[in-house]
Amino acid sequence: MEITVKEVVSKKELKIFYQFQNRLYKRCSQYVPSLDTDQKNTLTKDPALDYCTRKMWLAYKGDRAVGRIQAIINPRYNEFYNLRRVRFGWFDFEQDIEIAKALLDTAMEWGRSQGMTQVHGPLFYNTLGKQGMLVEGFENTPPYNCLYNYPYYAEYMEKLGFEKEVDWVQLKLNASQGTPDKLQRLSDILIRKYNLRVLNLKEIKGEFKNELIQKFFKIYNECFKAVPNFIPLTPKEVEKTGNAYFSLLKPELTCIVVDDNNDVAAFGLCFPSLSEALKKAKGSLFPFGWYHILKAYRKYDTIDLMLVGSSPAWAQKGLSAIYHNNLATNFKERNIRYAITNPQIDTNIAATKVWESYDAEPFMRRRCWIRAL
Repeated sequence: MEITVKEVVSKKELKIFYQFQNRLYKRCSQYVPSLDTDQKNTLTKDPALDYCTRKMWLAYKGDRAVGRIQAIINPRYNEFYNLRRVRFGWFDFEQDIEIAKALLDTAMEWGRSQGMTQVHGPLFYNTLGKQGMLVEGFENTPPYNCLYNYPYYAEYMEKLGFEKEVDWVQLKLNASQGTPDKLQRLSDILIRKYNLRVLNLKEIKGEFKNELIQKFFKIYNECFKAVPNFIPLTPKEVEKTGNAYFSLLKPELTCIVVDDNNDVAAFGLCFPSLSEALKKAKGSLFPFGWYHILKAYRKYDTIDLMLVGSSPAWAQKGLSAIYHNNLATNFKERNIRYAITNPQIDTNIAATKVWESYDAEPFMRRRCWIRAL
């Protein structure tokens, strides 16, 4: 049957677009559905849409949607890297290479019409969203903030002339092992030597929360600007992301280290794994989705390591010992069994090295593909 690709222009088409993957992965036990409300808001209200231009398309066979794609031009990215790239995301399709080709051809043609010279993805608008096509670890369930896809996706990308731009890797750690005495002693020495302290949750969520959010994401922008495809967050993105993250922080999963000026020196932010709860919610908070999510937030044995790092001003000082000691001690005391790392560029040895003190195993590998237009 002939494949047609149509731009998403109506509310009805938008709903088909953000719910498409739920039907595609209905029988996939590893897939983690996003909440429909979150998907809709991301596609219509995300702060990045203030500066990004984009188009969405659905592929059809007859009247049945069989694939989707969004093409995005982020001018801040292109200016930051002095490139002319269009990115694609929200890329899902049934097992037919002609569907994938039709969607990518449409996105690439639009990119060419806008003066772009390369296409890459799957990527989000900025660095914080779901990105990277899964190429290893298909047997595992991803963290709720990461993509899942079938193995045939990567096979089709290679056949369609795409090459690897970068890979992100994730590890599964034994979170119950605690910390060696040596690491605890080093943490204590660093805190005394540099007059540092670990904030308590009351301070983090208290009257200085807004100031702390600004300081935290100032350091975040500085920490990750050397990472490929990173884009510094705008003030509006900082406000939205900061309020979302900080409102969900739990004391046993949070370590923010500040200096004697109350500036952020190092950080480790973790969250309970909500993947199994979101599977049960099936994309909706009602009638019982909220219950599954709340239960998973309160009682858990697996966590997602969301953001860890140190301020460039404290580079080479070893401050990672502080948040590792603090968090790993908490994990052991609360019988947390596993921790899943956030995707990290596989060539960033410094980022992956910090997990060497843990018992770890490969969990997932995901890829950003690239091709000339």
